[in-house]
Amino acid sequence: MRHLISPLDFTVEEIQKLLDLARDIEKNRSKYAHVCDGKKLATLFFEPSTRTRLSFESAMLSLGGSVLGVSSASSSSAAKGESVADTIRMISCYSDIVAMRHPKEGSAFVAAQKAGIPFINAGDGGHQHPTQTLTDLLTIYSLKGTLENMTIGLCGDLKFGRTVHSLIHAMVRYPGIKFVLISPPELRVPDYIREDVLDAHNIEYRELTNLEDAMAELDILYMTRIQRERFFNEEEYLRMKDYYVLDTDKMKLAKEDTFILHPLPRVNEISTEVDDDPRAAYFKQAQYGVYVRMALIMTLLELEVE
Repeated sequence: MRHLISPLDFTVEEIQKLLDLARDIEKNRSKYAHVCDGKKLATLFFEPSTRTRLSFESAMLSLGGSVLGVSSASSSSAAKGESVADTIRMISCYSDIVAMRHPKEGSAFVAAQKAGIPFINAGDGGHQHPTQTLTDLLTIYSLKGTLENMTIGLCGDLKFGRTVHSLIHAMVRYPGIKFVLISPPELRVPDYIREDVLDAHNIEYRELTNLEDAMAELDILYMTRIQRERFFNEEEYLRMKDYYVLDTDKMKLAKEDTFILHPLPRVNEISTEVDDDPRAAYFKQAQYGVYVRMALIMTLLELEVE
């Protein structure tokens, strides 16, 4: 029985197999419509989510399975003080596979240890968000035809952004990857990411505070929102929230084949006028999230189309 806690739980070869399966699902939805008949997915979301929770549910339903779960801590026994370990043990009696989001870092590791069924980390605090990373990899691979030899700009909240941390972990395993890290000084990539991941893998990167200075060299620009829920001080959040706004003027500085990604939701960091630009790929990225989660569910349940 396998779990997914971190993007590194899968080898590069296993990720490629998963991405190829997701692309086949995209082209042949009907072929996979009954592969999970009789199977149940439990979704446990102890902090707010729209895209991740609904994409998991859409993925399971598209495979012919069913879904049960909770959408907030207040609507579960967590409100009564039940531990994550006990919740997972209980859910393992009711379902065949579980996806959980939790605000505490490390909660996914605890849950996976106690799960009697395949466990998927749908986000644990500011730590990891591996299924968003798989979505990002599928998006980049589909748009660029490769995951190698490109310059990726990461912009916004690089300190608390778990999607950024997970993507860096995943992309350093591919040759020819360079990063441009664009953030306010207060929201720089944490030291452990810089030292234990980027430096340890001899990855070329530079840190900037100005988005315009990076636009011309990027193959992918990955925008992120400044996350209100990660700030302890409202004044600090308000000072930071509009630090970066991608608009049509900045897009003029980018290459014709520079694609814009965003894990969503956006607030103000991408102007709606950018939505009509053919390089804006963030809504396509959300669609890819369903396909890659369908492939992941099949992989962890060891299911194949007959």
